Amino acid sequence: MAETLKLTIKSPEKELFSGAVIEVITEGEDGKVGILPNHIPMIKSLIPTITEFTDAEGKKYKAVTSDGVIKVLNNEAVILCGACEWPEDIDIKRAQESKSRSEKRLQEKQNIDIKRAENSLMRALVRIKAKEII
Repeated sequence: MAETLKLTIKSPEKELFSGAVIEVITEGEDGKVGILPNHIPMIKSLIPTITEFTDAEGKKYKAVTSDGVIKVLNNEAVILCGACEWPEDIDIKRAQESKSRSEKRLQEKQNIDIKRAENSLMRALVRIKAKEII
């Protein structure tokens, strides 16, 4: 078996994954980050993205993770995010409706929280992209 690190992906509602992995690829505001066993300690803010990882047996996974943080310490990576889901669990109609609402809010720009609308749009786009890859 290859050398591994423990990965846990959690939201306030659920634990999506917990297990031994050989690689994690996720994304922060400054770009993608790859994490391998024995990675240096790190805490990083994350943006909505498709987080990819490979388990100890070589099986590849893709999960949608919203904004959050990743902490890497002592061969353990923990992703804490607002929401996480497997692509096959995404309701594509709901994601497309969210995208449309967010785009409309951003076009109108009247009495809205721009950052919140941008984040909502980003989450919807990532969810739609994830659904297209399965």
